[in-house]
Formats: sequence, C-alpha cells, structure tokens
Amino acid sequence: MAGLIGIGLTGILSHQSALNTTGNNITNANTPGYSRQEVQFETQTGQRTGAGTIGSGVNVANIRRLANEYLVQQVREDSTLFGEQQALNSELTRLDNLLGGESTGLSNALNNFFASLQNAAEDPTSLPQRQLVLSEAQQVVNRFQALNQEFVQQRESIKTQMQQGVKDANTLLKSIAELNLAISESPGLAQGQMPNDLLDKRDEKLRQLSELINIKVTPTDGSQVNVALGNGLSLVVGSNAAQLGTEESAEDPTRLSFTLSNGGRTLNIDEQVTRGKLGGLKRFDDEALKPAFDELGRIAIALSATMNHQHEIGMDLEGDLGGLFFNDINALEAQRSRVIANGNNQQPQTGQLAVEITDSAALAAGSYTLQFSGDGRSYELIDKASGETVNQGRLPSPVQSEISMPGFNIRIEGGAFNAGDKYLIQPSRNAAESIGLQVSREEDLAFASPIRASTGDQNIGTGEISQGTMLNVRNPFTNSTLPAFAQQGQLSPPLEVRFRDDGGTLVYDLYNANSGALIEAGDASAVPPLNTFTSGVANKLFPEDPSDPRYRGFQFEVAGAPAPGDSFVIDYNANGVSDNRNAELLAALGTANTLNNGSQSYTEGYAGLVEDIGVKTRQSQLDMDAGKTLLEQSTNQREGVSGVNLDEEAGKLIQYQAAYNASAQVMSVAQDLFNTLLQSFR
Repeated sequence: MAGLIGIGLTGILSHQSALNTTGNNITNANTPGYSRQEVQFETQTGQRTGAGTIGSGVNVANIRRLANEYLVQQVREDSTLFGEQQALNSELTRLDNLLGGESTGLSNALNNFFASLQNAAEDPTSLPQRQLVLSEAQQVVNRFQALNQEFVQQRESIKTQMQQGVKDANTLLKSIAELNLAISESPGLAQGQMPNDLLDKRDEKLRQLSELINIKVTPTDGSQVNVALGNGLSLVVGSNAAQLGTEESAEDPTRLSFTLSNGGRTLNIDEQVTRGKLGGLKRFDDEALKPAFDELGRIAIALSATMNHQHEIGMDLEGDLGGLFFNDINALEAQRSRVIANGNNQQPQTGQLAVEITDSAALAAGSYTLQFSGDGRSYELIDKASGETVNQGRLPSPVQSEISMPGFNIRIEGGAFNAGDKYLIQPSRNAAESIGLQVSREEDLAFASPIRASTGDQNIGTGEISQGTMLNVRNPFTNSTLPAFAQQGQLSPPLEVRFRDDGGTLVYDLYNANSGALIEAGDASAVPPLNTFTSGVANKLFPEDPSDPRYRGFQFEVAGAPAPGDSFVIDYNANGVSDNRNAELLAALGTANTLNNGSQSYTEGYAGLVEDIGVKTRQSQLDMDAGKTLLEQSTNQREGVSGVNLDEEAGKLIQYQAAYNASAQVMSVAQDLFNTLLQSFR
C-alpha cells in the first residue's frame, strides 16, 4: 500500500508543480521579456522484483525556459535599428515641419520683402512705402533669427536626450552586471537548474539597452554574458559595468561627445556610437541639423552681401550714398567667430585665425577642419562632409598669410601652431544668428542711382548716352572709397566726354567738367588703342576691371553715331529724389541668381534646403517603417517560441488538473485497499 500511496503522491506533487508553472505562465502573459516555462517530467527509478521492475512514480526533472538565443539576438538587432530610425525620423519631422511651414519658414518673408521693394520702386519718394520696406526687411531678419533659434533649441533638445539616454544606459548596464552576479550565484546552477526569471530579466535589460546603443552580447562561464560596443570596447564584464558619459566636444563646444569610463580610464567613443537611439540622435545632428545651420547661414550671407553691395552704390533720399542695408558680413567679430580652436590643442594656444567671405555666390555650405603637422607650419584643410583634403600647404615665416578657398579666405593673423593642432572652420554656421538690419530711417533707403548723364546742347550727331550703371563705390582690394566718391554728395570730379577725330578714327577725351582740365585723352595709335569709338554699337566708356588704374566704379554706354565735337556730361545725381533705378535693382535681387555660382536665387536656395530635409524625412519614414516591420517580425518569431499562448495554457491546466485528480484517486484507492485489509483482520 505504501508504494501505491507514494506513486500517487509523486503524481500529485509533480502535477502541482506543473499547475503552478502553467499558472505562472498565464499571469505573466503580458510581462515584457517573459519566456514561457515548461515542466519536464521523468520517471522515478523503479523497484526491481523477480517479475520485473515496478515503477515508483514521477518527478520533475526540470522547469525549462523556452527561449531561442538566435531569435533573442535578432530582436536585439532589430530593436537597435528601429531605435535609430525612430529617433532620426522624430527629429527630422520636427525640422521639416519648421522649415516648410508657411508661418515658420523663410519663403513668405523673402517674397513679401522683395514685393515691398517692387512697390516702393513705383513711388520712390513715398515714405509709407519706404516704411513698409523697412518693416518687411525686419521680418526677414526676424525669420532668420527665429529659425536659427529653433535650430539651437533642437540642438539643445538633442543634447538633453543624449544625456538622458546615457543615464538610462548606465542604469541598464548596472542592472545587467547585477543580474550576471545573481545568476552565477543561483542555487542549482551546477546541476543545470537555471534561474529562469533572472535570465528573462537580463534579456529584457539587454533588449532595452540595444534600443539605445549597438551592442554585442557574448555568453561566458557561469551563464553570465559580456556586453561590448560594436568595436569591441567592453560595457559589462561579469559583474563589472563600465560607465557611459557625455562631455563638451573638444572640436565644437556647442555639441556633446560620448565617453566610456572603465577601470579609471576615460575614452572618447564618439565615433563608435553609430546606431540605436543615441546613434540616431548623433546622426541627425551630423547629417541634417549641422547642414541646415550651414545652409541657412549661407543664404543669410548671400542676402546680406548682395543687398549691402547694391544698397551701398545707391543714393538715399537726402542725396548721400547708401550705406549697409544689413550687418556687415565681414565685421572683424563675425570673421573670428567662424573659427573654433580645438580644446585639445597644445599650449600655448596662441594661434589667431579669421574667415573672410570673399564671394557669397561661390560660397558653399559646409564646415572644414584645419589641422597642422610637422613643425606646426604645414597644414591641410579637410572637408568634414567628405573627409577629403581640399587644400594643403605650408605657412610662411612670419605666419601671416591667407588660405584661399572658393567664396572665403582663412586669414592666419599670427601666433604659434603645434603639430596636431586643429581648428574648426565654419564660414556660414552663425550667419543667420548675426544678421541684422542697419537702415533705421525711411530717408536712408538708397533707391536712386548716384550718377546721371546729360547730352551737350551743341551736339549734332546721333549719339545717345545711357544713364549709367553703378559697379562699386569701394575698391574691392582695399575696401577704401574710390576717388570718384570721396566727396559726399558729389562726383570727384564730374566728367565731360568730348568726341574728336583722331586721324580718321573717332575717339573721346575725358575732361574735368568743372575746371575744363584734360583728364584722359583718347589715342587711336596707342597699343592697344585708348578711348576709341565704334559707330553702330554700344560703346562702354570705362574699364570694369577693378585692377585697372582707370577703374571708376561706374559704367556708361554711348550708342549711335556721335559727331566730332559732341559731348556728354557725367555728374552726381543731385536732387534725384524721384530716381528709382537702384530700387528696381534691389527688387530684382529677389529673382536674381545669386547663389551657387549664379545658378540659384535666395528663394530657390531656401527651397533646396527645404527639399533636402524633406527628402531625408521621407527616406527616414520609409526606413523607420521597414525597421518597425522587421522588429515586429522578429518579435513575433520570438513570441512564437517564448510567448505565452493563453489557449494552450488553458488546455494544459485541464490536462494537469486531470492528472492531479487521477493521482489523488490513486492515493484514494490505496487508502481504500488499506482500509479493506484492516477490516479483514477485525
């Protein structure tokens, strides 16, 4: 009887464990990372008799955790990919909405500004129209600065997310290390009895960590795992966890770099953080936000440079030359702000550099690294986007020199440089922040041209002179005022153009219109001929090359057939308040191709920025959707093996309950037999 009772008891105890395990599966059906458990039964050693072996019952050999390491690893990899794409898409969508919005973008402000200039050109003396120009110009400035500020806020948001992501990663690394220790010290581990709940918790922590950063997981002795970055740098070894961190970037103080501290050593791992949420944030900063800063700044520089130039060569309502319209793009402070010395440069760190914009049309949006080698005088300039060397050479002694690039010059002002010293060159990065309106009064708007021409009263030929085109009021090489405009409110000197016959060739002489003194005589026999005239075509009177000593900063054309003795007078446009020639030229800049070497207008340049971000946003959305699908597939595959199927578990409850009841019935039968046996002896 005792054997039968024992057999029934083993069945009760074993199926009670099975019922408990099934119940645990059911209650954890919605627990993240939980792996279904299964009771494995085995027959107990039987009792040998002369007639054979009689079974002695059942026991629980193992409670198995149903998990496939390949599927678990696949979920981790897909979580890393989706974490990167989700972070990237979220930030790109925010930037795309900002740039493309009607109220937040730049396009409407630019269109309204140039429309106000066109309206003002129709009535250049109207003060209300002039005030509208100033108001719309201020709106353009406000839009540039607002967009730049939004970029800054998004940059700071990224930094905050990076710091929080690092904190979350450190918490997970510590938990994984603690779970490693707990698993290795688990009772029964040596007999193959695994701590299933601890393994599930560790796998879930690893999955959460993989969302943040790309990791490699390697099993080790004692059922522990080692965790490392993609390049092999250890994050967790046994029960020891490293510490991720962030610090101000030595290259660019406005950005953060990732660090890894382990065993008293701190390494910069910025280049190793490439995937997961942290990698996605860093990728957005590198591939979208920095280029957006640069491109918006490039448009601001082009607008400021071209508007300033055109406004400077105009005349305001009070008869003075127009000054700056927007802030000077080459103010000394602006030039020096375009260079950032690397924080790791060697002492004494006395190098002084500045970046001067030389041609806004040729300026490309981008950043560069200027690094020195050898004795500190050999340099190379590296494009950060492509990683290619775009300029290299050697500084003279003394070091004062310029490194010329399309659209800008890097000016070496002095100081000492060491091998390994680096400087971040950002020709356009801060321009949208520093743009500002210089004109404050309606009267200061230079809508007129400061030059005009008149025809001599005694002319008998058919020659006609244009009203002139202004080229510059400053020497492009020295930035000093040209002699012709040295005296405010007048042309120095006013010019009289007289035609005469020179051996059968019509030439013209230039005289001082006030004193009658000869300034420049035409000479048909000179090599090359000087101031000769060809009938039937438009003849330019002056050279347009600033390096020519006869360059005057303006140009007039004479067409037709002037007769010898005919003359024209070129003078300052005094009292020309109704002149709108410069206003029309200012308004025409709205559609003029002033960017990309004369292939794009301001609005087209901005539209290109919006399009570029839009394409990247769309691509990231497609990538995120694909990543989400992959993650769902791998998750479903894992759930197919490790997930809890409530219908299946309900069936097992019935099965184990029936077995439990049957085992109890075995014990009941044994008791009845025992009672019957006792009754037979009474």
